[in-house]
Amino acid sequence: MPISASEVPDVARENAVFRKVVRRIVPFLVLCYVVSYLDRVNVGFAKLQMSDDLGFSEAAYGLGAGLFFIGYFLFEVPSNLMLQRVGARTWIARIMISWGLVSASFVFVSNEATFYVLRFLLGAAEAGFYPGVILYCTYWFPSQRRARVIAMFMSAIPVAGIFGNPLSGWIMDRFQGVKGWQGWQWMFLLEAIPAVLIGVATLFYLDNSVRAAKWLTDEEKDVVERAIAEDAAHQTVHGRVWDAFREPKVWLMCLIYFCFVMGQYALTFWMPTFIESTGIEGSLAIGALSAVPFLAALVTMNVLGRSADKRRERRWHLVVPSLMGAVGFSLAAGWAGSTALSLVALSVAAAGVLTCAPLFWSLPTAFLGGTAAAVGLAAINSVGNLAGFVSPYMIGALKDATGSTSLPMYVLALSLVVGAAAVLTTDKKTVNR
Repeated sequence: MPISASEVPDVARENAVFRKVVRRIVPFLVLCYVVSYLDRVNVGFAKLQMSDDLGFSEAAYGLGAGLFFIGYFLFEVPSNLMLQRVGARTWIARIMISWGLVSASFVFVSNEATFYVLRFLLGAAEAGFYPGVILYCTYWFPSQRRARVIAMFMSAIPVAGIFGNPLSGWIMDRFQGVKGWQGWQWMFLLEAIPAVLIGVATLFYLDNSVRAAKWLTDEEKDVVERAIAEDAAHQTVHGRVWDAFREPKVWLMCLIYFCFVMGQYALTFWMPTFIESTGIEGSLAIGALSAVPFLAALVTMNVLGRSADKRRERRWHLVVPSLMGAVGFSLAAGWAGSTALSLVALSVAAAGVLTCAPLFWSLPTAFLGGTAAAVGLAAINSVGNLAGFVSPYMIGALKDATGSTSLPMYVLALSLVVGAAAVLTTDKKTVNR
């Protein structure tokens, strides 16, 4: 039923409209990101078989896993500018279809060189998806509603771990040797298909703007646009695209996000290896156990996302989970010999680290506006995601050198402490909205 201004108070009417917007947009974006994240990190499961089959060292795997983020870094800003030019619907569809095709091509990996090239191409294909969605959310939600929405969107990361890890393990065990292919080859192929299908569906489902949404009445569109306009009055609006790079706060955001991403991709790329190192055997068993930390993260990120919006407090809601991640990694380093204790430590680490990402984006979106927001958000994401290159390669190199994951765990903990300290340097009056 259309919502009438004469029937309900303004606040209640606005809340009802935004609930309608959430129901329409957020579940679909979550589905897109689940598929995206699974195709990005399922290489962590492929490693359990692929490294032995192809003779990869730990450092070679870490380098290949990280090369994704070099392609991501190089094409992130241009991709976000194209999204703003051609519209979210067309560009997000392009991204999903192209990354699905590249992901399926991993069945042809036969040596380190092809592995490296395809990981780079996957990053180039997917570049712009995540910051594009963050930018897209700024079209629909004012800052005081955004932390909860982004937390819901980023629930896709633990959801991908909860369902994707056991699925990857099952595919690798069940399809091993079928038609002469290895289990990891079947996993890449089967998990790439949803990206292509959902990419096509995006062309018919998403709207490029509030005004283009046929599922909203004109009155409901006015409610959303008025809230967005009022919120924009508090932002720093840059007239030229590249002005965002002159904003010191953008570079502070890059540092903070880099520190948090170090921990995030250590978990997602190396979780199966961490679990296996405690003595667990079998891809399906490893997949089932590695889903446990993601369950803890799913609950934590949504509880703190709601709390941050309700209290309109951003800094401490980000500092606390980052320190949780540091504690979790430190405990995991000391409890590596016990599966049960390692799961507890990794659950604390995952709950903290994966909660940081959605809460982080309430900081830059609170002060970036105008055309340069597309560049600023993409720059922060691309520079921060270089940690996705550094983190897995660092872990692989140190694991080859020491035979243990303990030292990398302490490095990750230190990174999260630095990130927490940097958050406290932000202006609370700017971000606490």
